[in-house]
Amino acid sequence: MDTNVVIVGAGPAGLAVGACLRRAGVDFIMLEKAAEVAPAWRRHYRRLHLHTVKSFSSLPFVPFPSDHPRYVPREKVVAYLDAYAERFELRPRFGVTVDTIRRDADGFRVETGSDVLTARHVVVASGNNAQPIVPTFPEIEAFRGKVLHSADYTEAAPYVAKKVLVVGMGNTGAEIALDLAESGAHPTLSVRKGVHIVPRQLFGVPIQMVGIASRPMPQALNDWMFPKILNLALGRLEKYGLVRPKEGILKQIDAGRIPVIDVGTVAAIKAGKIKVAPDIKRFGESGATFVDGRQEEFDAVILATGYRPAYDKFLPAEIRPPKSGVNARASELSLY
Repeated sequence: MDTNVVIVGAGPAGLAVGACLRRAGVDFIMLEKAAEVAPAWRRHYRRLHLHTVKSFSSLPFVPFPSDHPRYVPREKVVAYLDAYAERFELRPRFGVTVDTIRRDADGFRVETGSDVLTARHVVVASGNNAQPIVPTFPEIEAFRGKVLHSADYTEAAPYVAKKVLVVGMGNTGAEIALDLAESGAHPTLSVRKGVHIVPRQLFGVPIQMVGIASRPMPQALNDWMFPKILNLALGRLEKYGLVRPKEGILKQIDAGRIPVIDVGTVAAIKAGKIKVAPDIKRFGESGATFVDGRQEEFDAVILATGYRPAYDKFLPAEIRPPKSGVNARASELSLY
């Protein structure tokens, strides 16, 4: 074997695994297709902060510095991850793209563009946001304005005084719309289906901690209680075009659907600084027609339509564990 463990990806998960292996004295090789650690955090839009409190967001063995704010901003997260890699002497092989991972007699063969590595264990830490999802929309090719995925959005400056359609109200879409509104643009959020929205802090308590505290409670009680509490905190949002799903918030979280953690978008919607529209029926040269019949002109469209892990490009289906951390038959392959 060339090494005991191959780690694919040098983002937060890959760095955390590397630090734990370093502490345990286990040899490993870390591969990263970019030129630096944590490439996704470096390209995120500039106003981004952690939505989770810093005490629950640090990597193993190293808490965030005490002078950092409760919700750490993007540039401080990047600096923290750089320092973390240095502290544990994590030296990824940069510029290496994994082409395929195959089962070998005693472990795995990891094939890259220029090399083949053998290892008893493989940790796929390439993340859930490896590849932007770019859906098709009827006649979008006719639209003459700018169209980009949220992965390519960095700041609001190019859109000041312009009308911008943000497609999708997940956390990214909601925060980009707020960024645009606060900077003098005129955003509209296209919301295709129901969405759970929670304040980042509920009456001064981080919503993350509220969620943890409510876990032992019966799901039926949570499903009854949370809508009432959120109505007190945010108001009834149906009149603004924001409808809650019928499925309870904790059940959606268990299924991997994270609620929108509000950092000011709701207030901007109530103030008329962000418009809300339903799903898109079709595009035209100068704008879009929505399923309710209304038509709007736009200068740009930002697709906040999410990401996919994309490990299917290099990981054959027959060796993918059904869940993260599940052992393969002859050796171990884990997904993070």
